[in-house]
Amino acid sequence: MNLLDSNIIIYASKPGHEFLQTLISDPDVVASAASYVEVLGYHSLTPAEADQLEEFFANTTLLHLEPAVLDEAVKLRRQRKMKLGDAFVASCALVHGCTLVTRNTHDFDWIPGLVLLDPFAAAGKS
Repeated sequence: MNLLDSNIIIYASKPGHEFLQTLISDPDVVASAASYVEVLGYHSLTPAEADQLEEFFANTTLLHLEPAVLDEAVKLRRQRKMKLGDAFVASCALVHGCTLVTRNTHDFDWIPGLVLLDPFAAAGKS
């Protein structure tokens, strides 16, 4: 199962990133509640972008910030300074055994046991 980081969801909604459409439309793809807030809470979304992203989240399984995810996020933040949203997304991936799909692999590559996928690198679009 692939867990999409917020940046992948945003990139997929923008022109020029059509290569991400297959990835984000996979029925096994999931998103975290943290990404829901990060993406839909972005202050510069246009109404059209908000509608498109709301539709994406309505059709995607959301992983909630349950106690095991919260505990894992605490452990991660005690090990190294990281953004709260990144800690939640990484801990969701770890707790649920997902591959974390992100363009920002350098933010997460220090986390043991976390499997990462950069679809830009995989598509030769670094």
